[in-house]
Amino acid sequence: MSVHSESAKELFAKGYNCSQSVVLAFCDETGLDTETALKISSSFGGGMGRLREVCGAVTGMFIVLGLLYGYSDPLDRAAKTEHYELIQSVAMRFKEKNKSLICRDLLGLTVEKDSPVPAERTEAYYSERPCLNLVGFAAELLDEYINHKKTGGKNDENCGGV
Repeated sequence: MSVHSESAKELFAKGYNCSQSVVLAFCDETGLDTETALKISSSFGGGMGRLREVCGAVTGMFIVLGLLYGYSDPLDRAAKTEHYELIQSVAMRFKEKNKSLICRDLLGLTVEKDSPVPAERTEAYYSERPCLNLVGFAAELLDEYINHKKTGGKNDENCGGV
């Protein structure tokens, strides 16, 4: 398990949401300060504000990848295409492992929208939810891709095309 993965899991255990845990764990890579990282990712917990849509760990990955490898020119179709290919590839790796990208599916919920009140973080909360492992896995995927980019594709046997 990577250092970022351990960090993301520790942050989640402290009470940060899934997205915040992933984004904050990668501040050393993105250069974001803690306050900005926490605020920019705060809306994505609970599958986007507890709407139980796209998993916060997944949106956290997307934020990190956008900061590191995103495009800024709206007319650069090649850059957009390359970035969207990256996002789709990482998302599919997450989905292959976890069977879904959707928070409610990952949690086994049937509700489409949950209460806006966050659940209390108790021992039962952590034992019933896969979130701790999901943020850890999201961070591992990010580390694989970042290391792949840094080594120019060398030593990428675990990268799986990401």
